[in-house]
Amino acid sequence: MQIRKKYTGDAEVFTEALNDILFILLMFFLIVSTLANPNVIRLSQPKSQGDTKAKQNIVVSIDASKQYYVGTTAVRFDSLSIILAPILKKEKTEIPTIVINADKTVEVDAVVAVMKIAKNLGAKTVLSVEKE
Repeated sequence: MQIRKKYTGDAEVFTEALNDILFILLMFFLIVSTLANPNVIRLSQPKSQGDTKAKQNIVVSIDASKQYYVGTTAVRFDSLSIILAPILKKEKTEIPTIVINADKTVEVDAVVAVMKIAKNLGAKTVLSVEKE
């Protein structure tokens, strides 16, 4: 009785479909990661060594051309207090916080003006900066 092997070739794993699957997963995670925080306006912020964390309920952004945003909605400066007042009244915290996200080229006067509006509305302000 002669016993011989039925398969004499080398074992091989076919990975042609694996590249397609990995590419699709990579694209999916890239797209999802860009949608993770849609309430962000891209600005270059001043640097600081301190790191203050605040619950970001309300974000007021000022870009380099002095355009004001509440969240991602563009607003005029003279209507900023009118828009912030009802938002602050809906907050459930004792003292609501406004996070000011200003470009580093914006004059300090614009940031101080937003701080004055927040103070008149009874809110605290936190200036958002990049950590060094």
